[in-house]
Amino acid sequence: MRNSDIAVSIKNLTKFYGDLKALDNVNFEVKRGDFFAFLGPNGAGKTTTINILTGLSNYNAGEVRVFGYNTTIEYQQTRRLLGLCAQEFNFDPFLTIHQLLVYQAGYFGITPGSASKRADELLARFQLTEKRNCKHRALSGGMKKRLLLCRALIHDPEVLILDEPTAGCDLELKYLIWDYLAQLNNEGKTIFLTTHNMEEAEKLCKTIGIINQGRIVRIGEKRAVLQDKSLEDVFLEVTGGE
Repeated sequence: MRNSDIAVSIKNLTKFYGDLKALDNVNFEVKRGDFFAFLGPNGAGKTTTINILTGLSNYNAGEVRVFGYNTTIEYQQTRRLLGLCAQEFNFDPFLTIHQLLVYQAGYFGITPGSASKRADELLARFQLTEKRNCKHRALSGGMKKRLLLCRALIHDPEVLILDEPTAGCDLELKYLIWDYLAQLNNEGKTIFLTTHNMEEAEKLCKTIGIINQGRIVRIGEKRAVLQDKSLEDVFLEVTGGE
């Protein structure tokens, strides 16, 4: 990994879906070790930005880098540095959850022995050990959420990207996931969280970036952003997204 204090750098990022401009000249940076909340209402451009960052979607203009590596030209390096926890439960139905994690680790060149050990550690951490030999269909919704986190972390990425990780969670699970994420950040993980939950952003993050209609509205230290009275209309729209 290149020596860089900037974990994620996005410059002049523009994305069209047909005639719709989903991202309009987006610029921001996320520092190493930060807990960054990317806030905005549904359809603001949060998931599109994540998809571009992780290589799941192309873009029309701009530049995206992870620890100095260009995500398009140096995609092999950037994929290893990122762990994505998406919203969907897109698990292989034929594998046990332990096998799922070992299989995922293989994409990053991790040997089966090392992957198995890492999988056991993650399952223990997220209280899933008793289910290691079960298939994901036997898990509750909350357990599946935790399995998504395990899969995102199996290759020990430098940056953990979470796309609305507590959407649809009950209060107990939401607070449990918040505790896990705070621990990971305290251990040095850079976390990039998309949400339209103001409470989540205020509770967890150090820095807030706000996007609305594909444009960056404001980025800064959490307290300063939350106290900015000029953003009240945007905050109301974000809160209404819940």
